[in-house]
Amino acid sequence: MRKGIFGALGKSKMMLPLLIVVAMMMSLFPREVSAAERGAWAPNVAYAVNDTVTYSGKTYKAIQPHTSLTGWEPPNVPALWQQVQGGGGSDTVAPTAPANVTVSGVTSSSVTLSWQASTDNVGVTGYDVYQGTSLAVTVTSNTATITGLSAKTTYSFKIVAKDAAGNLSPASATVSATTAEGTPGGVGQLPKHILTGYWQNFVNGATNVKVRNIPDQYDIIVLAFAEMDPANPGGVTFTVNSALSNALGGYTEAELISDIQAKRAQGKKVIISIGGELGNVNLNNPSPNVTNFVNSVYGIITKFGLDGLDVDLEHGMNVPNLTNAIRQLKQKVGNDFVLTMAPQTIDMQNPNTSYSQLYNNLKDITTVVNVQYYNSGCMLGRDGKCYSQGTVDFLTALSDLTLQWVSPSQLGLGVPATPSAAGGGYVSPTVVNNALNCLATGNSCGSYKPVAKYPDIRGAMTWSINWDATTNYTLAKTVRPFLSTLP
Repeated sequence: MRKGIFGALGKSKMMLPLLIVVAMMMSLFPREVSAAERGAWAPNVAYAVNDTVTYSGKTYKAIQPHTSLTGWEPPNVPALWQQVQGGGGSDTVAPTAPANVTVSGVTSSSVTLSWQASTDNVGVTGYDVYQGTSLAVTVTSNTATITGLSAKTTYSFKIVAKDAAGNLSPASATVSATTAEGTPGGVGQLPKHILTGYWQNFVNGATNVKVRNIPDQYDIIVLAFAEMDPANPGGVTFTVNSALSNALGGYTEAELISDIQAKRAQGKKVIISIGGELGNVNLNNPSPNVTNFVNSVYGIITKFGLDGLDVDLEHGMNVPNLTNAIRQLKQKVGNDFVLTMAPQTIDMQNPNTSYSQLYNNLKDITTVVNVQYYNSGCMLGRDGKCYSQGTVDFLTALSDLTLQWVSPSQLGLGVPATPSAAGGGYVSPTVVNNALNCLATGNSCGSYKPVAKYPDIRGAMTWSINWDATTNYTLAKTVRPFLSTLP
């Protein structure tokens, strides 16, 4: 019996190292899988490079490390996610290439294309229309209108079909079209370099301000925000917030309208914003949503005597429907229609984002794109390096990146007025001036040097006028005079 026991112990001692090695090897497998295959995409999750997720039946691979947020779904942020081709299921057969692409309509700012429909073993779900190498629009039919083009300019186009599994066809043959001659519209008496500020129609700890008391340094005043009308798909509403009215001693709509007209009489532009941190609009369907949107926004513009629209949608957008709606709205308002946009930093990381597509569609009528250079963390500049927010290098490197696809005369630097105005990214007004000077003249730069000088840089924007009021308008009084010194 003793011999049997010691014999068993001897075998156990021999087997122990082998079992430990096997256990260590086995433990590696689930870790490797879980580190890369993260299952369904979700917000507030830290993703590493090469992690894969599924979203709407498709597979995406992370190309930048980040912590996800609502609104950063993989199809919305190609700067963060790349679709894995063939990753949408067992279907790996691509559609045939679109054929016989023809130009069927040309104006000074748009081109209409049509083509022979592609075929697929399962079914074609849509077509990506490329203007040069940039995605211009995605459609489900075999015709598309590309808007926002410059007059008397030649453009090239090609079409790629896709199916539900994410398989892409070969590109169609490239066709060229030259837009007609046109007459550009204007925006009244706005100076070359402008300061834009948001007026808060709500109470949140910042100073409550009547529009009449907004200082003259602000060239564009943005009323924040119109709210989605749940009873009218696509429609929005706007009135003086009751809490704000009470805080201001009974600020009425009639007073607001009078204040707006007084500002406009001074040469200021006053516009209405859609979206914001919590807001959105419902333009997922072309009908009746687009018509409801156009009619409701035009009703607000008419009632309050406004000059135009600001797009501050932070939770995704339907680019074709929004493009169509804004075009219709501009037709109603006229040539002095003011259009501004306030994309987040992530929204302008490459020319294929939703905001980049919207700007490309509407650049012929866009006044300024004010990129929100805050609440951004570390982002890639034009040189491919990651720059931390709240520095002059962040402002210049990220602007230099965006200036590859946004005209300098249409780009503004969006900054918080005070540290309390944003979760991060605050810089002093002096640093804002340094960034503007660096971009315009090449002077006052930090370690980052832009690849060119941009004397036409449009200006700056701040969130918000109300937060600026908490410091007696330090930002407006510092930045606006400096803008007047730029070339």
